[in-house]
Amino acid sequence: MPLVPARTKLATVSALTALGAFASMGTATAAAPELNGGWGPSTRCPVDAPAMLTTDGLDRSPQCVVSFSLSGSIKLGKTTVPTGKTNLQMGVVQNADGTSTVVAPPAGALIADSATVPGGLLGLMCPSDIPFITSICKQLSDGKLNKITATMESVGSPSDFDQIAGVLTDQPIVTLPVRIRLENPFLGGNCYIGTKEKPILLRPRNFTAPEFGLERFGTDGTPNEEGDLSRINLLGSTQGDNTFAVPGASGCGLGLLGLIDGAVNLKTGLPSPAGKNSLVLNNTQTYLTGLYAPGVVAPDAGKVFSQSWHSAVK
Repeated sequence: MPLVPARTKLATVSALTALGAFASMGTATAAAPELNGGWGPSTRCPVDAPAMLTTDGLDRSPQCVVSFSLSGSIKLGKTTVPTGKTNLQMGVVQNADGTSTVVAPPAGALIADSATVPGGLLGLMCPSDIPFITSICKQLSDGKLNKITATMESVGSPSDFDQIAGVLTDQPIVTLPVRIRLENPFLGGNCYIGTKEKPILLRPRNFTAPEFGLERFGTDGTPNEEGDLSRINLLGSTQGDNTFAVPGASGCGLGLLGLIDGAVNLKTGLPSPAGKNSLVLNNTQTYLTGLYAPGVVAPDAGKVFSQSWHSAVK
């Protein structure tokens, strides 16, 4: 791993683990390659991004971060949605001064299963005193028409990244702007909670500390106690945020004068102020992979790292 203090390494991993918590719902992506051995989790790491390739191994060192969880929940106003499988992958440039720079994969860092909103559209806006909404409610006995899926999307770059907070509990690690897309035939194709201009701002922290492990492997991922690559494993932490505010829904219902926006917001209690919402991700699993001694291959650490990743593709 990079020749920086262990505290800095752990902070970087834990902080980026928290980012995985935000992928409570996600979007589909192209099939990722299968990687050998220790490289296995890092299927979408942006090893060929210029910021990663140009790291020298002295002032800047390349790393891959993967964080995932199989379950959790997000509460927005009066509505709680269980989350499915979530996955965060990104590159990290570890700087000699202890700071770090995040590099997202070309298709985005956050990928996860879409979540089904309990109760569907009936639960989200029915019953209603608005005649037009009432007519929709009467049609929702059809399960396909009633079903709503929710997908969380990043709508900007992370900010306020604090490496030290990543190894602590109850300290904000990063700020991530997101929006949630709601999909249903009656909602149209542009129904969101939060927007690019007015996103939900998540500031996650560790609720519990992860268990620490370390392993080494060869450049192609084969286990090797003296290998050139190493991977930090941080397993089992619970993460989340209960300090964020949530704006109202907008763009719903094919532009019908905001009637469906209003019905959704009224039933779900949106907009919802800070302290009334929460995000929890259970049993997060995080892996950070880097060169064990990047200075040995300076100034070509980034190139060596990329070549190693490609050599592990099955």
